[in-house]
Amino acid sequence: MAAEFDSKHLVERASLLLRFWLLALLIGICGGAAAVGFRLGVETLQSTFYGNPDLTVIESFVRALGWYWIIGIPTLGGLAVGILMQVFTRDGRVRSVADVIEGAAIRDGRIEHKEGVVSAIASLITLSSGGSSGREGPVVHIAALISSWIVTRARLDGVTGRDLMGCAVAAAVSASFNTPIAGAIFAQEVVMRHFAIRSFAPIVIASVAGTVVNRLRFGDVTEFSLPQTNALDFYIELPAFAMLGIVSGIVATLLMMAVYHADSWGNRVQFGLRLPIWIRPMIAGALLGHLAMIYPHIIGVGYETTSKALTGELPAWEALNFAIFKAVAVTITLAGRMGGGIFSPSLMLGALTGLTFGHVAVATFPAFTSGGETLYALAGMGAVAASVLGSPLSTILIIFEMTGDWQAGLAVMLAVSTSTAVSASLNHKSFFLTQLMRRNIQIAAGPQAYLLQMYTVRSVMCDMEDCRHLDQNLLWEKVKNGYALRPGSTLAEAMPILDRFQTDWVPVISASEGETPDIVGVLFQVDALKAYNRALAATAREEHS
Repeated sequence: MAAEFDSKHLVERASLLLRFWLLALLIGICGGAAAVGFRLGVETLQSTFYGNPDLTVIESFVRALGWYWIIGIPTLGGLAVGILMQVFTRDGRVRSVADVIEGAAIRDGRIEHKEGVVSAIASLITLSSGGSSGREGPVVHIAALISSWIVTRARLDGVTGRDLMGCAVAAAVSASFNTPIAGAIFAQEVVMRHFAIRSFAPIVIASVAGTVVNRLRFGDVTEFSLPQTNALDFYIELPAFAMLGIVSGIVATLLMMAVYHADSWGNRVQFGLRLPIWIRPMIAGALLGHLAMIYPHIIGVGYETTSKALTGELPAWEALNFAIFKAVAVTITLAGRMGGGIFSPSLMLGALTGLTFGHVAVATFPAFTSGGETLYALAGMGAVAASVLGSPLSTILIIFEMTGDWQAGLAVMLAVSTSTAVSASLNHKSFFLTQLMRRNIQIAAGPQAYLLQMYTVRSVMCDMEDCRHLDQNLLWEKVKNGYALRPGSTLAEAMPILDRFQTDWVPVISASEGETPDIVGVLFQVDALKAYNRALAATAREEHS
């Protein structure tokens, strides 16, 4: 009987595992198709707006346009984005990778559907009309949106939902860069924030599927064509790459701080003047258009300028100049709530930073620089991107898969590790985690900080029918003194109250505005702690499964 039971149990588990992997494969195909479809969509709209579908030469093409097109297209694009945000969202914020991280951490692998679709359309318009942001962030969010829809429709549990969201992200990243290994690691490093054995196989399956979809459409080519002469022959040159890492960490921190402060300033102006949501992206688009009159390289994703930096076609002063104004354009785009991601801009800014540093290094120590300026551009690209995204492992793998050169990999590894250490000491968190922190979502501190946000007081409290033994006068006295909670409050809000007032329980009230409150339940500290402990145990099991 025991043997029969074990065999049935094994068959059931194998069947569940097979269905899970098939679902991961499906999501991987959908994620890859989303990446390809979004890219083709940008090319189509860009061709409509600018008359040129080739993303790699848009900057050169813009130079030949009249000033009214250069200014008018991003302005109208910003207006279109603003109207979408005004009509279909409550806060005017374009959803991004940060929302995917939040969905994986505290929403059981689910994200907002309506706002997600609108955000995808907004990012598509932004990137097609000259917005200075990236394509990969929106693609990751679209793939996660597909996964979230499937998980919701199938009513899957939180662990499965998170795993499938990781599959979607892996497929999107691998399809964007043609880098299946880096895509799989990025999903676990940035979105899931752990490396569980249980999720590794399905994520790899999805990553491979996304890569295959991309290659079926665009062939087995990398995003950038890199020179084949990147060789590190003299290991005495390695300290220079450590110095580049320090510079890159500072550059990444400055970029992130610029976006944060500009966004805060934009909020103060918008709320202070009571401006409608739609006007903010339009103003940002107009500013971009005026800036593009002088520096057309800021238009769009920036692949042409990035390629020029990686092949050493830009002189030092021009590379530095381009880097400064690209950072300004990215700040305007993201703080202006136009949409798009920060992945590609950080790659471009890193390549320009590395090239500038490389020109100085080669000119100062020509006898000790074997790889030339382009190797510094490659290392700088990885160093800045890793610091901004908070993804040193996957960024190193992206660079390695794009080059296949282990010698270059040594330089990139050193620059990336130094850069992430510097940016972590200056900014403490990646761009995405800081975005969440600014919305009071504490993902960076780990499960012990954000798990309490997953539970509402309503889900843990004791109903009044079961709390008649408590002193009713004492209950109302606590309510009058302000020691009360709402049913929709989270345990993250409740625990400090229980701790601050040194009480074992607190009343829960429900009342509409202007009405007398009604006590609907009581939250006991022991019940809150039990729920918290169960959540910690479940998280530990998931991460070590």
